[in-house]
Amino acid sequence: MSVNIHETQPRHAESSVRVLPAARITAWRGRAAVAVFAPVVVGLLALLSHGYLPNGQHLALSEVSDVPWWRQAYPVLLEGIVAASLLAAAAQAIWRGFRPWVCHHAPLVAGAVGVLGVWELVTLKLGWMRLPFFPGPAMVLDGLLEDRVLLLDSALHSLQLLLSGYALGVATGLVSGVLMGWYRNVRYWGMPLLKLLGPIPATALIPLAMSLFPSSFVSGTALIALAVWFPVTMLTASGIANVPVSYFDVARTLGAGRSYLIFRVAVPAALPSIFIGLFMGLLTSFLTLIVAETVGVKAGLGYYLEWQRGYAEYGKVYAAVVIMAVFFSTIITVVFKVRDRLLAWQKGTIRW
Repeated sequence: MSVNIHETQPRHAESSVRVLPAARITAWRGRAAVAVFAPVVVGLLALLSHGYLPNGQHLALSEVSDVPWWRQAYPVLLEGIVAASLLAAAAQAIWRGFRPWVCHHAPLVAGAVGVLGVWELVTLKLGWMRLPFFPGPAMVLDGLLEDRVLLLDSALHSLQLLLSGYALGVATGLVSGVLMGWYRNVRYWGMPLLKLLGPIPATALIPLAMSLFPSSFVSGTALIALAVWFPVTMLTASGIANVPVSYFDVARTLGAGRSYLIFRVAVPAALPSIFIGLFMGLLTSFLTLIVAETVGVKAGLGYYLEWQRGYAEYGKVYAAVVIMAVFFSTIITVVFKVRDRLLAWQKGTIRW
């Protein structure tokens, strides 16, 4: 008597195997729909909160309070986000290739809009954070639009000062780092000086720089260069000193000279360490830039921030902070793009 093994298996097992993928697909579609429409829901809630919840506090002589809420920049921004989210939801339903991008970015947009809504609740609506020191997002956006030309001009001045100081600091740091990493005598005399002067914050030398240099721009450039010089020098020297000896032995066997060993072997092998120094120098240059503009340089975002703080225009102060965040984040992104292009084999080890 022969027994068919397929007939001995329970029928409900076969049906459960068939139902499980469909259930998973349904659950995935539900999560995707929630993610896609989250910005729409959160944006509508933020609009309702802004338009219909009473304000818990008012700022005297505020131009924003005289304008109907539906004509202000903040609700227009929320309406634009809701409309764009609806268009993205419709586009991903028609074009499947667009669906992963929408599903990935929609929760981020919803989170950003949610932060704006909570920010307005705790400041303008509930009054937990008092005016004028903690303005709501509507006041910050209005200040940003009102002084957009001045903020753009300040950002250009800051960029000019930052690039000048950073380029000078990188150039001097690379030269001193290569010399200290390759020549023992230079390292013997230079390392104590580096350990002594390097840890001193560049901002502590502002009075000295303003006395030594004829203009505030030159003094600010020198301070930023000093802040960048220390990490670039230290990481460059460390990277070159730690290049495996076998690299040089192979190059010498092929007839390489000293210049070839330095610029074609040592420096390329030390590039991962050098880029860490460039990144650290970039972060210190941001701090030095803002402090230099706040104290001595009569232009730039730091000067604008201090100027508006003196007039208690905290909406514009926060607008300058927003510009700084976008400004500095863009510069760091550019540095990482250059790093990923030059160090293709290490792409993704440090993400930004």
